[in-house]
Amino acid sequence: MTEIQGVGRPTAPRAASRAAATLGFFVPPEPAGTGQATAAAVSHATPLGAMLTLQELGGETLADRDARRHGHDLLAVLAELQRALLAGSDDMAALRHLAELADAVPQATDRRLAAMISAIVLRARVELARRQL
Repeated sequence: MTEIQGVGRPTAPRAASRAAATLGFFVPPEPAGTGQATAAAVSHATPLGAMLTLQELGGETLADRDARRHGHDLLAVLAELQRALLAGSDDMAALRHLAELADAVPQATDRRLAAMISAIVLRARVELARRQL
């Protein structure tokens, strides 16, 4: 493994180039055996990391996918209402659609996703209450 031993000129004479010595940083030569050990460790860690990532991605249930899609739909309608508010109009169709989405929320199995969906539904219900629907 390579390490930086300090800033400035090397204290012991080394076989470094003149340009490297004038820059202020230097890298000591790597011992012969460490490069092979590092390469072996990296080659074993990479497949394990990829496997764990695939396992995480493949673990989403159908209920979680539906809940995630429903949350995205709620956010899209909230954004539509925001644009209508900024434009000075009142979009009753979007409000009705928001009320329908807020009433029919699929249950997520992942607790973090369920908490996010719950927060989005709360925001939607606040918007509906502001407009007395």
